[in-house]
Amino acid sequence: MKLLTFLCFLLCLQSLALAQTDPLTQVHGARGQGMGNLRVHGMDVWSYFNNPGGLAKLEYSAISAGYDSRFGLKELTTVDLVGAWKIKQGTLGFGISRFGGKLFNQQSLGVAFANQLGIVSIGGRLEWHQTQIESFGTGNGLIFSIGGIAELSPEFSIGASIFNLNRSKISRNSDTRLPTGVVLGIFYNPTSQVQIHLEAEKDIQIKPIVKAGLEYGVKDWVFLRAGINSNPSRMFFGIGLKSTRFTVDYAYGQNHALGSTSHVSLGLSFSKK
Repeated sequence: MKLLTFLCFLLCLQSLALAQTDPLTQVHGARGQGMGNLRVHGMDVWSYFNNPGGLAKLEYSAISAGYDSRFGLKELTTVDLVGAWKIKQGTLGFGISRFGGKLFNQQSLGVAFANQLGIVSIGGRLEWHQTQIESFGTGNGLIFSIGGIAELSPEFSIGASIFNLNRSKISRNSDTRLPTGVVLGIFYNPTSQVQIHLEAEKDIQIKPIVKAGLEYGVKDWVFLRAGINSNPSRMFFGIGLKSTRFTVDYAYGQNHALGSTSHVSLGLSFSKK
């Protein structure tokens, strides 16, 4: 009975916000979540999950861990570990993520590569994705995703990210396919202290989501963030603290239908400074 109740809840959740609650399609990292679940122009180590092309924008190798608590349910929590290494040929990345609890959970493990080609940074990610449902079994799939950013001027960029480009199935023995979607984004940096983001995300199974976000640098080491989403309507707030090598980010999101979410990320940069 407990399993049936939880599966019914997941079915309802799919129509409201599934594209933002599993390790395949959700936005990772508290910085992007604090600006409204933005994924295209993060340009940090969390780009591994959100837009692999952004990894090419990293100046130094880095590693980060994250924890998401969604709607007060431990069955909807996510834990992540992600890293990126700068090499002569570009940037290598890896990521591990686990979403869910005992009755239902999803995990992913993969690698990514990105490079800068003129004004364009482009990257791809290959990952193994597993879904487990108690009493129903386990399914595995191999997923390929790509993304890129074009810097049209020092202040203005456009970008895109496509997840599950190969439309992988949940398992070999199932006709059910994992989510596939496209995200288009615009980035505007009017001053050194302000970043403005606008994105449109379309999963092939749900209505489009429009996102807008803002980051303001109060000091060189303190950043305030806010964002909004449509479908469903959500509001987000965040704060970040950054030193030469360490970062701490926190984000809070509010959904009137489902409740609140909290996100925390801790990062270490292998800067030579």
